[in-house]
Amino acid sequence: MNKWRSRVTTDGLDRAPHRAFMRAMGLDDAAIAKPMIGVVSMKGEQTPCNMTHDFQVLAAKEGITEAGGCPREFATVSVSDGISMNHEGMKFSLFSRELIADSIEAVVHGLAYDALIGFGGCDKTLPGVMMGMIRCNVPSIFIYGGSALPGRLGGRTLTALDSYEAVGGFMTGDVDQATLLSIERNCLPTIGACAGQFTANTMAMVSEALGLTMPNVSMIPGVYSERAQVARQAGRLVMQMLERAGPLPRDVVTRKSLENAAAVVAATGGSTNAALHLPAIANEAGIRFTIDDVGEVFARTPLIGNLRPGGKYTAKDVYDIGGAAVVIRALLESGHIDGSGLTITGRTIAEEYGSANAPDGEVIYATDKPIMPDGGVAVLKGNLCPDGAVIKVAGLRSLSFQGPARVFEDEESCVEAVRNRNYVAGEVLVIRNEGPVGGPGMREMLGVTALIYGQGMGEKVALITDGRFSGATRGMCIGYVSPESFVGGPLALVSDGDRIRIDAATRRMDLLIDEVELARRRQAWKPRPPRHRAGALAKYARLVGQAPQGAVTHEGPADWPWFD
Repeated sequence: MNKWRSRVTTDGLDRAPHRAFMRAMGLDDAAIAKPMIGVVSMKGEQTPCNMTHDFQVLAAKEGITEAGGCPREFATVSVSDGISMNHEGMKFSLFSRELIADSIEAVVHGLAYDALIGFGGCDKTLPGVMMGMIRCNVPSIFIYGGSALPGRLGGRTLTALDSYEAVGGFMTGDVDQATLLSIERNCLPTIGACAGQFTANTMAMVSEALGLTMPNVSMIPGVYSERAQVARQAGRLVMQMLERAGPLPRDVVTRKSLENAAAVVAATGGSTNAALHLPAIANEAGIRFTIDDVGEVFARTPLIGNLRPGGKYTAKDVYDIGGAAVVIRALLESGHIDGSGLTITGRTIAEEYGSANAPDGEVIYATDKPIMPDGGVAVLKGNLCPDGAVIKVAGLRSLSFQGPARVFEDEESCVEAVRNRNYVAGEVLVIRNEGPVGGPGMREMLGVTALIYGQGMGEKVALITDGRFSGATRGMCIGYVSPESFVGGPLALVSDGDRIRIDAATRRMDLLIDEVELARRRQAWKPRPPRHRAGALAKYARLVGQAPQGAVTHEGPADWPWFD
């Protein structure tokens, strides 16, 4: 007698009503007798990132059917970071990560599915799906939908970031309207996620380092038919995993695999958002892995990826030289990641990646000749961020900055000042009340950072926030400041004109005022009223934690009984 969870919905005379619903979906006796395999994606018309899912979902279902399973397709939400950027809608982006994980839990457990294949595309969908898989802890395979091909204009390679920065250039007169519109029309020539090493491609590589996906598939462009082959193979593999009862997600996601994932982020100059998502993924597995742990790995890992936004190349260029396996092999050989970790294939990281191509020296550098000796992302500490803050240092010409603060109480007021060029070189722009609770939702600030960069001020000013940054953000930008200002963190105590010192080389950020004045301000501080008193964001604000622990809304790991 098998132990498939789905038998609780199919076996016995008292399950006649359940089977009636299945027959209404077109299932016959043979299909109902098979294990039920969930296939979740975000295919739809919310964002180009997920429009690659359709043909891959079909191929995955074919693979499941070929291997003797009954695929059950369902969908979950996606919020396009690109379209929600720089307005109130961005508050739903990070929130959607939790909603995705919750919805996967609801369907997999509510319908007693036996295993799961999950697709991700837009930024928060990748960690959201992985979190859902780990929470449910059934045999699971994650598949990234793939990135868009880079654009071309006048011999220049483009990504979506170029359109953001061109707006800033237009404001200064450095970019004319015709060029701005040409960049708009050419920067995203295909469906798929953003082509640079922004959050989607960063978290796709993370899925490989964690061992949750098929080996060396993350950098295959989203429009390549090779992705259908991968999805079909995943359908067959998940059935093998079900047959042998593993490896399960919590067998694969360990402290070592989380450290491996952080190393890949640092080595490629990946998204600062990974410092938020890795602790959240760890939480689902019951592992305490905070921003401090992420920072320790960042500090000991060399930057070897010459990837946008800090570098020159895109995901397709990584694919062309051999894929993410090139990065993982290099880090394996240099001892920066541990090769003993298990992957969903049942083989170790070393077994799957040890024979990959060597670095080409241009897209991916050798670890003994790195771009930087330590990672492209750093975690800062200091009296302004006692619990941590994150900066992307890849591509920075200088790692230090000091200047007077210009304080803004929300993103909109800073954007208005930047649009009107009402700021000067040497200032530290502070955007507060945008943290997980205060936003609520910890908005991403690519709109304002790209304007600053496009205006030619990218490293002439600094920007500090308790909100987030896009993986595409570059410049002297420090986000995820913790504790956030809304709950009384030091950022709430900054006044216009206060001097702030940033030193990424020593991983420090400090407010340069004496302790007596700081204590006086702390005593006088009063909390602000919440921005949302009803609806989903109000619920989120009551539950969400701080950034160093991943801005999660529950304590993991969640338990669920297996059915006999």
